[in-house]
Amino acid sequence: MNRLIVLTLPFLLAACTQKGGEIEGVQSFKNTGGAHQEGRIAYEQTPPAGGPHNPSWQNCGVYDRPLYDEYAVHSLEHGAVWVTYRQDLPTSQVLQLKELVQGRPYTLLSPHETQEAPVVVSAWNKQLAVENAGDSRIQDFIQMYAQGGEAPEIGASCSGAYNGTV
Repeated sequence: MNRLIVLTLPFLLAACTQKGGEIEGVQSFKNTGGAHQEGRIAYEQTPPAGGPHNPSWQNCGVYDRPLYDEYAVHSLEHGAVWVTYRQDLPTSQVLQLKELVQGRPYTLLSPHETQEAPVVVSAWNKQLAVENAGDSRIQDFIQMYAQGGEAPEIGASCSGAYNGTV
């Protein structure tokens, strides 16, 4: 019996960590409300992970140009995950990120002009900064927070609204 426990313990711990555990490095914030606001908004996080936003949401998908934070934040309110990267990220890593999110519902991918980390993954009140596109925590974050987490309007549309870029 002890031998069985010793052999299965690593698998049980991995399953618990993946299903209900936190992802290492994820930061939590307390952005309140989802007030609709026109114009540019100053956010506490870069890229933002919640707060007031434009009345229109950003259509989910893959973008080659930066997005307006205000539209993307509205998508986060709907339960989307926004994957952003610095514009100097090597092309091979950008392609890796595109493969990860292409065709996946409730995800956005775009460069971001002012972020410090090479890759940042954001959901409503959650954010993970990583050094490269091959970090497995990116996929874990998407699985955990796309249509999950603390988003106030999970299930609201992620299409049919704003499709522009900066």
